[in-house]
Amino acid sequence: MREHVNDFYVQQAKREGYRSRAAFKLIEINKRDRLIVQGMTVVDLGATPGGWSQIAAGLVGSSGHVYAIDLLPMAPLRNVTFIQGSIDDDDNVMQQLRTATGTRGVDLVISDISPNISGIGLVDQARVMALAERTLEITASYLKPGGNLLVKVFQGQGFEAFLRSMRALFAEVVTRKPEASRGRSNEIYLLGKRRRAVAAAAAPALPLSSK
Repeated sequence: MREHVNDFYVQQAKREGYRSRAAFKLIEINKRDRLIVQGMTVVDLGATPGGWSQIAAGLVGSSGHVYAIDLLPMAPLRNVTFIQGSIDDDDNVMQQLRTATGTRGVDLVISDISPNISGIGLVDQARVMALAERTLEITASYLKPGGNLLVKVFQGQGFEAFLRSMRALFAEVVTRKPEASRGRSNEIYLLGKRRRAVAAAAAPALPLSSK
């Protein structure tokens, strides 16, 4: 708790009015990759308390929109439609998203979602990868051809298989490790660029890039 309170990015988030230190992760990645521009439709999975939605909503402007989903409640944000519930709930939560986005389609999916950490490495890794896989399923259902996905994963068991799945759906997959990620954490972000019109039959044997 002391480490969190004294954390540079926690203090900076308070000073700049951001809802969480995670906002700086998206700011850094977006500055490098220009993921979010005016007029976009963005889906934010695992959004609460709203750090990423807050940044995305400001960048898409009044001509775009952000749809945020989380199990926990989230205080309202301008230009953000919040849907409370589980991303595994196809009949309710995902149907609400489908109705809300309508025919406009989704330009970008962002996911900083994490499970409740148990402290048991294998269990936590399995949970993280299950969430990443569900994020990829949702992306395959909603994302426009040419759209992008930014998703948090932990390096470990299941990572390589997930990477292959991303490479089958996107023309390029790169890694990002923003400075706001705590140094001891093995979290990284995978950025899938330019969703293929049709997923590749087999994952191409390409090296993972961090360019």
